[in-house]
Amino acid sequence: MGRSTRGKTAANRLRRVDALVLLHDEPLLRREDGAFRDALFVDLGFGAEPTTTLESARRFRRVNPRLPVLGVEIDPERVAAARPHAEERTQFRLGGFELPLVEGETVRLIRAFNVLRQYDEPEVAEAHELLARRLLPGGLLVEGTSEPHGRHWVAHLLRRHEEGLRPEALCFGTSFRAGFDPAAFRPVLPKSLIHRVVEGEPIHAFFEDWKRAAAETAGESTWGAKRWFAAAAERLLERGWRIDRRRRLLDRGYLLLLSLEPGGETGSLP
Repeated sequence: MGRSTRGKTAANRLRRVDALVLLHDEPLLRREDGAFRDALFVDLGFGAEPTTTLESARRFRRVNPRLPVLGVEIDPERVAAARPHAEERTQFRLGGFELPLVEGETVRLIRAFNVLRQYDEPEVAEAHELLARRLLPGGLLVEGTSEPHGRHWVAHLLRRHEEGLRPEALCFGTSFRAGFDPAAFRPVLPKSLIHRVVEGEPIHAFFEDWKRAAAETAGESTWGAKRWFAAAAERLLERGWRIDRRRRLLDRGYLLLLSLEPGGETGSLP
């Protein structure tokens, strides 16, 4: 279920997304209790080449050498081209949002990057719901968009609970290679937010406050974009936004927004 994407990919495009997963929830990749023992990591929509799937398999297996990995594509030619690159415990299959699992397989982590931008906004929730059915309770869906080289990206972190998916954070990731400018993240917002940066919408209010926070802390840029990025995040906290303030995230270019309402509770993200 779904439509074929342009399929463009590049080496290391999603390296920082993988690093965020390891920083945010490495125990999820290590879990071996019950149904998690052989639970998959699924790379949905790997593109014209299996680069991202193979790279992620190597990164995640540093913490779990037994981790099974599945690359999924809706384009039969892409799947056929990827299969010769299959490795031990790494497979490639034809499928879409329903995920082509075989009997007995379970899923701990799904990454769906640069997949949903071509869909209409109402279709995004339907895709999330389909993917949620495949995730084990406690599992994670990382769904978002990056620019071609992975220098800027934004992703929803959605946790599977018994009742379904629950928003955990909206992550803004940067490599700092292009400096720091909140406006650089707007073009890579996930589909559910990209058209909502208009007056009256929470995501618009957030960007306005982030822009002001960056202007007010611009003096920190003397010591580099990393320090400026962290200082602007602290200013957002002062304004009431719920930001994950762990320096091991901020210093690596990850701003995790826990709510799209100042002072709001986790789970108020759309």
